Amino acid sequence: MTHAICFTKTGGPDVLQLTNVDLGPPKPGDVQIQHTAIGLNFIDTYHRSGLYPMPLPAVPGIEAAGFVAGVGEGVTDFKAGDRVGYPAGPPGAYSQARNMPADRLVKIPDSVTDQDAAALLTKGCTVEFLVQRLYEVKPGDTVLWHAAAGGVGLIACQWLSSIGVTVIGTVGSEKKGKIAKEHGCEHTILYEDEDFETAVMNITGGKGVPVVYDSVGAATFDKSLNCLARRGMMVTFGNATGPVPPVSPATLAQKGSLMLTRPSLMDYVAERDDLVSSASSVMAKIADGSIKANICQIYALQHAAQAHIALEARQTKGQTILTP
Repeated sequence: MTHAICFTKTGGPDVLQLTNVDLGPPKPGDVQIQHTAIGLNFIDTYHRSGLYPMPLPAVPGIEAAGFVAGVGEGVTDFKAGDRVGYPAGPPGAYSQARNMPADRLVKIPDSVTDQDAAALLTKGCTVEFLVQRLYEVKPGDTVLWHAAAGGVGLIACQWLSSIGVTVIGTVGSEKKGKIAKEHGCEHTILYEDEDFETAVMNITGGKGVPVVYDSVGAATFDKSLNCLARRGMMVTFGNATGPVPPVSPATLAQKGSLMLTRPSLMDYVAERDDLVSSASSVMAKIADGSIKANICQIYALQHAAQAHIALEARQTKGQTILTP
C-alpha cells in the first residue's frame, strides 16, 4: 500500500485527493521506484483540468526522482538502490512509490541531488530541446523569453547566458525581474507596467528577435508575433493564461514569413536515445554550474492542491517540488 494523489474527475485543484493505492511488484520491463522528490509542472494542471485529457481515475505528475526498490524480469540497466529520475512521465509521479517502464528512467549522478533532479529534469530537458534541437540558438543571438522568472525561464536564462545569448525576459514584478537578472536575463520587462512589444523593438533597434519562447499562451501570443524579425520562429509551448486562439497561415506570411510551432517535450524524448542524451546534457549543465536549481516552494505531497493553486495564480517563482 502506498499513498498517491488521484483525481476521478477533471476540474479545479479541489479534485486532487490523497488516496491509498495497492502497489504490486514490477511487471517485466518495469522498475519500482521509491520517490524522494517530485517535480511540479504546468502540464500537471492541464491534465487535472482536462485541457490535456487522461483516462480516469488518474495520478498526475510526469517528473520525479528517487531510488530503485525493485526491478521486473528482463531489466538489466537498473538494480535496487540505483538513484534514478524521469523528466517525461508517463503520468503518475504524485505518489510515494510507483512501477514504471525502465526505458523511461535515467540514472542520477552523484553530483546531482534528488531535489535538484526533480526540480530540473523536466524543465531542463525542455530548455535543451527548445534551444538546441527545435531552434539552435547561437552565441550573439537575442531572444525573447516570456515568464523569465518561472521554473523553465530561470533555467533558460542560465543556459542561454552561459553560451553567449542575450535574453529579453518578461516578468510579473520587480522582485521577479531581479531574480531573472540574477540568473542571466540581460533585459527584463514588467509586462503589467510596459508594453513588451514596444520594449523589445527598442532593445533590438527595431529589428525584432529571431525566436520567441512563450509558455504564457493567449495573453502574449499576438504581440509576440510582432516581436519577431523576418522569418522568425514563434515557439508556443504552454498555456498559463489559456490556449492560443486559431491563427491564419496568411497572418504569418503578412508579418514576415514567420514560422509557428507548438512543440511537446514528449515528442523530443520519445526515443530512449533522445531521452538519455537530453537528460545527460541537463546533468552536465548542473555539474559544471551552468544551471542551478532555484527551489522556492516545497509542499508535502498531501498539499498538492495548494501547490496547484499557487502555480496557476502565478504566485510561484523558480521551481516547486513535492515531498512524499
